[in-house]
Amino acid sequence: MPKRHDLKKIMVIGSGPIVIGQAAEFDYSGTQACKALREEGYEVVLVNSNPATIMTDTEMADRVYIEPITLETISAILRKERPQGIIATLGGQTGLNMAVELAENGILDELNIELLGTSLDSIRRAEDRELFKETMERIGEKIARSVIATSVEEAVAFAEEVGFPVIVRPAYTLGGTGGGIAQDMEQLKNITAQGLSFSMIGQVLLEQSVAGYKEIEYEVMRDAKDNCIVVCNMENLDPVGIHTGDSIVIAPSQTLSDKQYQMLRSASIRIIRALGIEGGCNIQFALNPNSDDYVVIEVNPRVSRSSALASKATGYPIARAAAKIAVGYGLDEITNPITGETCACFEPALDYVVTKVPRWPFDKFVTATRTLGTQMKATGEVMAIGRNFEESLLKAIDSLDVKLDYQLGMKSIAAWTDEEIEKSLRTPDDERIFVISEALERGWSVDEIFEITRIDRFFINKLNNIVQLAKELKRYTIDTLPPELLKR
Repeated sequence: MPKRHDLKKIMVIGSGPIVIGQAAEFDYSGTQACKALREEGYEVVLVNSNPATIMTDTEMADRVYIEPITLETISAILRKERPQGIIATLGGQTGLNMAVELAENGILDELNIELLGTSLDSIRRAEDRELFKETMERIGEKIARSVIATSVEEAVAFAEEVGFPVIVRPAYTLGGTGGGIAQDMEQLKNITAQGLSFSMIGQVLLEQSVAGYKEIEYEVMRDAKDNCIVVCNMENLDPVGIHTGDSIVIAPSQTLSDKQYQMLRSASIRIIRALGIEGGCNIQFALNPNSDDYVVIEVNPRVSRSSALASKATGYPIARAAAKIAVGYGLDEITNPITGETCACFEPALDYVVTKVPRWPFDKFVTATRTLGTQMKATGEVMAIGRNFEESLLKAIDSLDVKLDYQLGMKSIAAWTDEEIEKSLRTPDDERIFVISEALERGWSVDEIFEITRIDRFFINKLNNIVQLAKELKRYTIDTLPPELLKR
């Protein structure tokens, strides 16, 4: 299908102020969208409350409003500008929630403004925990045993039935905001009350925990003609239980068999079709490390933080393609600007390893709790590319700008007792990768560390490769270093 000629002016809603879980990733997506739309000759109105972004540079759109992203403000701008369409899936959770609010308050109908790309119904089916559960059950996709709660009392009743731990996931929030893992009844009451207050519809999903499963993500695109592609898949080094934004993430997945990869790929395409998403989405799975059993954790019906990583890792311009899909193009009609020849229907192929490592602000906020869980705490991340995981990880660690005394070690951790090492491994925090390396340095076995952390043995073995090579290097000076060892 060619682009739509009934549209002249389009509004793009940005992500608002930089907050944990929603920062420069959405500056990138909004910028790509504005460029793609203007390239097609559309007049673009951009609304974003953050002046410290490229997105709000005046040349990015025909009209730039640096205003609060509130119902009152956006409604006033819509009445003034009168766009024919609005794109809300490129501004993170803020943009998505605003689109829902505009629709539910009748503003879009009143002004005859169309929500472009992913429809309101699709957004609701992905974001509303009850509708999402019903959709997954209808297509035969498994989700963890769960219940929707709108009160603390309902949460207590569920926990009494299934036991602990219980994962609390608020509806319509970003970065796990307001959620967490409850290990006992007191924690459950506190987290549920917090989650209900953060959710724009006063709803939380309570799930029987699948902590310890592998967390796998698929970045998927779909157009209105039902063409679907998988841009790439990613594997979290940490198992389920730590938010993906706080986990080291590797693309493509390293420990899946081809059967498992294809199984989850097929599930991803079934899911994006069932939800009716037009554009990009991120689908998260929990895979049993001892079998092919899996459950669907959640779907982001928008360009997400992971979309930014997938886009940079593969060179596939996800946000640009999503904007073109929103104005009528099919994936087979969009040229990939990176290759200049292939169309956006071609799935990228990675012959390298990409590693993302989060960056936390605990060096500045020294009294903050460093423990990691389902609520994201990282304020940034680095990404590195290598021919194997070891090279990619070491480049990323070097880029973190943290004070290391040697390649994967800190003197402060080296001074810990074995009991302190074990306690830290059982209670994950931002120094986890360095604590594992210290344990390997002391001769702990891969199996011992796996039993405590549930991190796949593949990754622990890779860390051990680095530790053992570092030990070997310490035996030499720069003058006596053998050329063969240097190459290795």
